[in-house]
Amino acid sequence: MEPVKKDPSTLKFHVFRDERFIDLNLYQFGWERTPPAHSYGPHARNHYLFHYIIAGKGVLLANEKEYPVPAGQGFLVAPGQITTYRSDAKDPWEYVWIEFDGLRAHESLNLAGISGSQPIYTAHNAAARRALQEQMLYIVNHSEASPTHLIGHGFLFLDQLVQSSANRQPDGERRIRDFYIKEALAFIDQNYQRDLSVEEIAAVCGLNRSYFGKLFRDAVGESPQAYLLHYRMARAAQLLKETRLPIGEIAAQLGYPNQLHFSRAFKNVHGVSPRDYRSSHLLAPAPGPRSL
Repeated sequence: MEPVKKDPSTLKFHVFRDERFIDLNLYQFGWERTPPAHSYGPHARNHYLFHYIIAGKGVLLANEKEYPVPAGQGFLVAPGQITTYRSDAKDPWEYVWIEFDGLRAHESLNLAGISGSQPIYTAHNAAARRALQEQMLYIVNHSEASPTHLIGHGFLFLDQLVQSSANRQPDGERRIRDFYIKEALAFIDQNYQRDLSVEEIAAVCGLNRSYFGKLFRDAVGESPQAYLLHYRMARAAQLLKETRLPIGEIAAQLGYPNQLHFSRAFKNVHGVSPRDYRSSHLLAPAPGPRSL
């Protein structure tokens, strides 16, 4: 994590640089007491960005609309969504934010009833929103904790976001969908090393391909094909960082008999070749026992 040195009485900002986590990852988080009329944007993010307003008020400009966001509420910016947000000139915002993504992120936001098209978070009571604020501030104020510790609290943040949201999806509406999605995710986890088709995954769930594809996209935020690709490439990144296995062997382990096809897929997802990724991310081996 790399802290940005600014006045700690008005800004705390940290970048999280550990990419080993698949289900949920953090990218940056912080707290700010903004100056009057402070504005950010128009800008698009690569990941989800959630702000919770502790004090003050302001507006979010998104979807060709203007959303007032006072203290006690929050707002979400979805990946690729162009937004501007502006603090009030007389009663400026104090807020805490987390930028995050991962295979469970979209599902959790769905359960909370928050999306790029419905970006405003409202809690169902004051105690619930205070608990969310405290969980987010915990992450900001413990930036030097281990990556696993922070990811654990990232899951607690997502859980509190779902539990506290006034727009939370009723349990009855999601139980059947969740059952099918869990079946599909478990099957992918156990079989990603071989050639998988969407038809095969749908058949395991007992669904036709088109209905399964819609159900999966609604729950996870991407198609089954895209999920499988990102899952494999996340595993590839982990193996490249943590082992010295030949790249061809890693490709074969992930269901790519052709190393060139694997390298192209990896570069499309991570922006660099597997070799270049390894050269900049390979973890040093743990020191062995000292001899006497």
